[in-house]
Amino acid sequence: MAHRSRLAGFIIDCQTDDLDPAATFWSEALGVTIADPDAGDVPGTYAMFGDTPGDLHIEVQKVDHPSRVHLDIESDDVDAEATRLEKLGAKKIAFVKRWWVMEAPTGQRFCVVKMHHPERGTPPKVWP
Repeated sequence: MAHRSRLAGFIIDCQTDDLDPAATFWSEALGVTIADPDAGDVPGTYAMFGDTPGDLHIEVQKVDHPSRVHLDIESDDVDAEATRLEKLGAKKIAFVKRWWVMEAPTGQRFCVVKMHHPERGTPPKVWP
């Protein structure tokens, strides 16, 4: 069965005890607003930005690992997309809540997440 996917956005992973100053820094650095300071399931773990270029999803995330930036690929079938990416050489690292954490053949981590608004932005690519 066919599925669709596309770049969802970027997540700024912040190794910090307090996400608020990190969210403020990145909001001001990128010239965007903090649309939802408590965007995650657990308060103080995610902050989502608004007024982003091209309506790109950008958020900061509180993490235990070293700070870095990773991208999210969104799909209407998370498992099918993860399998497609495995065939290209990626590895599944872990299934977390509702998404796959994966690693590219070159070592970068990224996530495959559920597509929420397929009607917005660039139309998703249809994969057989």
